[in-house]
Amino acid sequence: MWGRRVKRDPSLEAIRFDEKGLVPAVVQDARTGDVLMLAYMNREALERTLSTGRAHYYSRSRKKLWLKGETSGNFQEVKAIYYDCDGDTLLLKVDQIGVACHTGHRSCFFSPLKEGEERPSGSSIIDRVFQVIMDRKARMPEGSYVAQLFRGGLEGILAKVEEEAGEFMEAARGDGDVVHEFADLLFHSLVLLGYRGVDIGEVYEELERRFGISGIEEKRRRGKG
Repeated sequence: MWGRRVKRDPSLEAIRFDEKGLVPAVVQDARTGDVLMLAYMNREALERTLSTGRAHYYSRSRKKLWLKGETSGNFQEVKAIYYDCDGDTLLLKVDQIGVACHTGHRSCFFSPLKEGEERPSGSSIIDRVFQVIMDRKARMPEGSYVAQLFRGGLEGILAKVEEEAGEFMEAARGDGDVVHEFADLLFHSLVLLGYRGVDIGEVYEELERRFGISGIEEKRRRGKG
């Protein structure tokens, strides 16, 4: 696990714990960037998190250390920890197993101060689109385009991906809408992943594995080019 691979400064001198020996910790989904929760850590909780790779916190109400997921199974596998410019706030980037909130919501931040339609943004929209695709696969509702694609089987989906790839290339060669065509290609590629039972998280992990590696070196390792 992450905590067992990373060398750390045992003194933690950069962290400014408050007068109660605590520091707030913002917890963020490492894959989507969604903020999951806010908790507090004392020195022992931070040290245990670093040594085990799983998030530990300090409960201000119960006045005791606790391991996130110890009773629910919703552990947080820590990918990275950052501290802010003042050293008095932590940011944990985690792989969340299950949900983060005790209410059953993915994030503790599910109550809008002002009502309105929530729209995903940034890279997180890819995860949201994939979730919708997998929901359609599970329910296969009538009138759903995605369900229609799934009913057409692998060859039908492959034909659609090939069609969208051709339109993307044609747009790139000319004056077409490259952004629009790429969005179409990406969407149908996600449908193909869903059909094959491949989670989008596996793609993220593969890109993460390749990060910082020369493309030439990557191809050499796989025996290509």
